[in-house]
Amino acid sequence: MAGADPGTSGAPRFAADRMLGRLARWLRILGHDVAYGSHLGGRALLACARGEGRILLTRDTRIGRREKLPAHVFLLSDDFREQLRQVAAAFPIGGRGFLTRCLDCNRPLDATPREAVRERVPAFVWATTTDFRACAACGRLYWPATHRAHMLRELAALGLAEHAA
Repeated sequence: MAGADPGTSGAPRFAADRMLGRLARWLRILGHDVAYGSHLGGRALLACARGEGRILLTRDTRIGRREKLPAHVFLLSDDFREQLRQVAAAFPIGGRGFLTRCLDCNRPLDATPREAVRERVPAFVWATTTDFRACAACGRLYWPATHRAHMLRELAALGLAEHAA
């Protein structure tokens, strides 16, 4: 990790290069604002991190040779689990709100009345679930199900379960 500590002004926000999709998704699962997409590589990634005050996450060795990099983590492993551990060692990633951001488009999720989703969910989900969240940007709908337990088990196996508070 290098650069100033962006955590002093609030929760860390990240800009992940296009080869870090799984890491970006897991940081979003933990509630972090992560700029990520196929358009973010090289100069575009640097411009995003600098312009939006984000921590740069990269495996691109060419970026590491540039002068005056913003706060950054050069990730050593190809494995997303090791990458997540490395980011957690460098910056506080807990306490942001487990599953509070859209995993696809990064927007914060809104609580959605149960009645508003009746036609969008399977009958079993409608009958057994009362808590729904939706992304106003892309329309994706979320509710607690078996995937939540799977995610929590994965975080516990990584030693990061306390970060899912």
